[in-house]
Amino acid sequence: MEILYLEFISEKELYQSFMPFLKDGGLFYKTVDQHELGDDVVLEISLPDSLENSEVKGKICWLTPIGAQNGTPPGIGISFIDDPDNVKSQIEKAIGRFLNSSEPTLTM
Repeated sequence: MEILYLEFISEKELYQSFMPFLKDGGLFYKTVDQHELGDDVVLEISLPDSLENSEVKGKICWLTPIGAQNGTPPGIGISFIDDPDNVKSQIEKAIGRFLNSSEPTLTM
């Protein structure tokens, strides 16, 4: 299983990558590497102002190819499958003020 490292410096950057429309949450990971829908991955996530990384097991559920029409960077969306540290809840608390924003994200 591939391990992907995600470090978020700011709440705005985290908001742009968060996928709240997924039942258990998820994150967009910028990459030009080839991946397949349904592949299992492990995310090592560093949230803003966090002292420790959290580990989440996920599944690739979104692909944005190089040269996407809307100018979005290439990457993959990963839905959370096993979230023992409740990263989804931590993210929602960190970006609460952005959740109703009309500012575009890296997914929808």
